[in-house]
Amino acid sequence: MIAEKNRLAWITGGGSGIGKALAIALTRLGWHVIISGRTTSKLKLLSDEHQSIDYLTLDVTDKAANVTVFDTILNQWGCPSLVILNAGDYTPMPAQEFDLDLIYKLNSVNYLGVINGLASALPAMKAAHKGQILMMSSVAGYRGLPDAAPYGATKAALINFAESLHIPLKKEGVLLRVVNPGFVSTQLTDQNDFKMPAQISAEKAAEEIINALDNDSFEITFPKRFTYSVKLLRCLPYRWYFYIVSKITGK
Repeated sequence: MIAEKNRLAWITGGGSGIGKALAIALTRLGWHVIISGRTTSKLKLLSDEHQSIDYLTLDVTDKAANVTVFDTILNQWGCPSLVILNAGDYTPMPAQEFDLDLIYKLNSVNYLGVINGLASALPAMKAAHKGQILMMSSVAGYRGLPDAAPYGATKAALINFAESLHIPLKKEGVLLRVVNPGFVSTQLTDQNDFKMPAQISAEKAAEEIINALDNDSFEITFPKRFTYSVKLLRCLPYRWYFYIVSKITGK
């Protein structure tokens, strides 16, 4: 896929973190990248620093705005061959601090915000019968983790949603994939008050994602030694799983 002649990419959440690192790395490989996000100043600064990066401000929770932004991309630059739905948010929620507003907020951004982007991009990409769409999920979506209920639930929803659409969309020429990173150093993970195992930089995460663009696997996950260990936890009976997690986290 990286050899695609039409090297046009659209990245949501492109002003910081993994999205920013991806935009910069892709431009170095000859891509033209359109970044979107809520904070215009961050987007403009990145665009000013890199000739091959343009920006369109977007709140991914606004369904109509997603359509408007993607239509603008189509009209000005054409249909992207790569769409990375990366916008997301994270706030820990201990059980004793149950916060319904936070649950709604993270669902609106992390799950419905991604679906809004997918819905805006799919018609043109299906009509072109080509391209790939990456939905940014997380290993937190594999099984429930203490303090991460609102966040993990949104990521689990994305994985399930993408699993359901992967086969039919592939038959129409569109490759829908999920990205499930482990711990990546960003402003979001800076909120964690525990030592994060196998933590990597946003730049390393971008490198891992880009290296995977040439294959058609459903899932992109890294760092593999850590994420495959987490995958094994999905196979455990609940009794064993809860015991191990309580020992690891002290919760």
